[in-house]
Amino acid sequence: MVAAVGRLVVIEGIDGAGKRTLANGLTKTLETAGGSVTSLAFPRYGKSIHADLVQEALYRGHGDLADSVYGMGLLYALDRRGAVDELRAERDTHDVVLLDRYVASNAAYGAARLHQDARGEFVNWVRELEIDRFGLPVPEAHLLLRVAPEVAAARADRRARANADRAKDSFESDGGLQERCGAVYDELAAMSWLSPWHTIDGVAGVDLKALADVLLS
Repeated sequence: MVAAVGRLVVIEGIDGAGKRTLANGLTKTLETAGGSVTSLAFPRYGKSIHADLVQEALYRGHGDLADSVYGMGLLYALDRRGAVDELRAERDTHDVVLLDRYVASNAAYGAARLHQDARGEFVNWVRELEIDRFGLPVPEAHLLLRVAPEVAAARADRRARANADRAKDSFESDGGLQERCGAVYDELAAMSWLSPWHTIDGVAGVDLKALADVLLS
């Protein structure tokens, strides 16, 4: 059954979890089930000045900008703030808007960098900034693609070798950060942060048809 109103569905997970693969497969399944689907990935590299500054900083541009957790968090948030009108328009004209990373990504990575948990100061700051102050629409559901950090790292290595444009950035290269980030994601899911979360085994896979039925019901 096609949803009566459009909904934002966010795919989250550490780098190399397989978010793009899940988004592609889920899009095809949703369309086969009769739903209209569109997708958007954050950061919006090449489309947003704030996203481009993020990318440059992750490859050690702009001095020590990447070392500032709050500075980088603000750039990520401003990138999404610039997409508010697009998000609302897409939700008004589609059954499902699939987002590859969203507000929870900022919360998880920033908290992990600061060695905080999901109930810490940084996660609260992200919510107050992006949801309360910037007015970003709250998603209807999160899909947490969960894989072991070593599996995700191996995938990221293969991706970097296969595609020169996807070389690993400073966050992707930090195995300890990825492990801590995964732990924060688990906590956010357990809290149903912002909306319900569905945890997916990134190795065993998921029944895409069953998931599509849930998202369209």
